[in-house]
Amino acid sequence: MPSPRFDVILTADRSMMSNYHRKEFLGFGTTGPIFVELPFGFSERFHSYLFAPKLKTDKWGRPVEAPYGMRKIEAKLLDAGINAAVIDPEHVHKYLPHAKVLMLSHHDYFGLNPPSSTWGVIVGKEPMNAVFFKGFMERLSPHIWKAKAGNGLRVIVGGPAAWQWLYFPELVDKWGIDTIFDGEGERLVVDLVRRAVEGKPLPKYIYVGVSEAPSLEEISTIKYPSINGLVEIGRGCPRGCAFCSVTLRAMRWYPLEKIEEELKVNARAGVVDGILHSDEVPLYGSTTVEPNPEKLVALHRLAKRYYRKVGWSHTTFVAVYHGEKKMGKLFTKLSEIILDEHQDWWGAQIGLETGSVRLARKIMPGKAAPYKIDQWHEIVEEAAAIMHEIRLIPAITLIVGLPDEQPDDVVETIELVERLRPYRSLIVPLFYVPMSHVRTDKAGWLDKLNLYPEHIDLLEVVARHSIYWAKDIVNKFYFKGPQYFLVRFLVNYFINYVEKRLDKIKEDVEHYKEALRHARSNVRKEVLTFAS
Repeated sequence: MPSPRFDVILTADRSMMSNYHRKEFLGFGTTGPIFVELPFGFSERFHSYLFAPKLKTDKWGRPVEAPYGMRKIEAKLLDAGINAAVIDPEHVHKYLPHAKVLMLSHHDYFGLNPPSSTWGVIVGKEPMNAVFFKGFMERLSPHIWKAKAGNGLRVIVGGPAAWQWLYFPELVDKWGIDTIFDGEGERLVVDLVRRAVEGKPLPKYIYVGVSEAPSLEEISTIKYPSINGLVEIGRGCPRGCAFCSVTLRAMRWYPLEKIEEELKVNARAGVVDGILHSDEVPLYGSTTVEPNPEKLVALHRLAKRYYRKVGWSHTTFVAVYHGEKKMGKLFTKLSEIILDEHQDWWGAQIGLETGSVRLARKIMPGKAAPYKIDQWHEIVEEAAAIMHEIRLIPAITLIVGLPDEQPDDVVETIELVERLRPYRSLIVPLFYVPMSHVRTDKAGWLDKLNLYPEHIDLLEVVARHSIYWAKDIVNKFYFKGPQYFLVRFLVNYFINYVEKRLDKIKEDVEHYKEALRHARSNVRKEVLTFAS
C-alpha cells in the first residue's frame, strides 16, 4: 500500500525528534559533544541511544509524538486546510518526490546556543545536536535537490534557532534553503506556505516583530501528541532581562479550556506524563510579577486529572521565594497537588544567571521583583532550600562571560554557587551568546581568550556540584525502578567518566589558569605601553 502524499512535510533531526527516554531534561545531553570514544563508529550510536533514542512511528513514518512547536505549526496549517504532516527524519526522503514544502525546525541547528556553545569552547568539539543536524542534512540534501528539480520543492527553516542560519550563508545555498522564518509563526506562516505551495516568489528572510505576534485566538490547538506531553500554558515574560529575547514578547495566558484540549490530545494517545510550559509557570494567569494562587492551583488540579506526573518547563527563584514566604506556603500547597502515589518529585529549569549583584542590577533588576535585586543572594538560597524541601528539582542555568563581567563578579557567583551545595539541583553553565538586544563591545561570543582564571574556578565548582547531585538524582529520582536499569547504568557510567576526566585534567587546568593570567598581564602591558 503506497504512502499517503502530503503537500507540506515538517521534520527535524534525531536530537530534536526524541522523547529522551521520557525524561525531558535528559535532552540536555544532546547539547554536549560526543565524550565517550568507542571503536567502529559506536560513539555516535551510544550517545544517540543514551540521550536521543528513536521515537515510535506509525507505518507511514509519522512519529507518535513530535516537538511541541512543530505540532503547533502543523495544527495551524491543518486548520487552514493545508495538507501537512510531521514525519520522522528517517522517513522524510520517501515523501519529498511529491511534497511542495519541506519545513525544518530546531532549538540549536549549529550548536551556537548555550549550553552547546559552552561545551564547544571547553572541549573544542562540535556538540551532538550540530553533528546530528549536519549529518541529517548531508544525507537528505541529494533528495532535496532532486525534488526541487522534479516538483519545485521549497525549503523553509524556522524555530527558536532560525537566526543561526544568518551566520552560515554557504549552507543556505548548499542545502537549498528558500526562506528563513524567525519568530512566532502563527500569524504569518499560512500565507507563506500557501505561496510556497503555489510556486510564488518567497522572501529569503522573515523576522516576526512584537506587533506581528499572534493573539491567543490565532494560536491553534495541537491535533496530535507532543513529545513528553508538553503543553503550553502561555507566552511572554514580564521580567525584562536584557540578555533574553523572550522578554520582548507580550504576555498571553491560555484559558484552562484551551489547555485542557491539549491535555486530552496527549492523554488519549497514552502520553500521561507531561510538562506545563511557559517562560515562568508560577505566573500563570497573573497580570503582575506575583503568582495568582487561585489560578495556579486550578491549573495544577486540571493537569493532574489527565497526567500521572507533571513537571514545569521554567520557574524563577523569586516566584518560589515569594509564593512560599508571602503567599501562605503556596508552593507547599502545589506540591501537595503534584506529589502523590504516581509522583515523588518534579523538575523545572530556573535561571540563576549571575551571582554578581552589580551585574544583576544592570541587566536583570526584574529578576527579583517584587523585591530589590540587592536581595538576590538571599532570594536564591532561600528558594533553593524551599525547592529541596518540596522535592522540586531545578536545572539551574548561569551565564558565563556577561558583558562587563569582571573577576570580582565571577568570584561573587562562585560564592553563591557554593552556598547552594546543600540543595538538590543541577547547575548548567552557559557562555554568553548575544541573541537579543544586549549591547557589547566584544568582537563575538566568549571564547578561551576571553576567560578569566576565575571563570575556570567557577566551571570547576559548578561541575563538582552537578556531579555530586547528579548521582543522587539519577539513582533516587530520575531513573528509579527496574525498567530503567540499562539507562541508569549508562548514565552513571557517563557521570563517573566525566568525574574521572575532571580529576585527570586538574593539573592541566592549573597550567591553563596561569597561562591566562600571563596572557592578560601581557595585554595590559601592551595597552599601557601604547597609551604612553
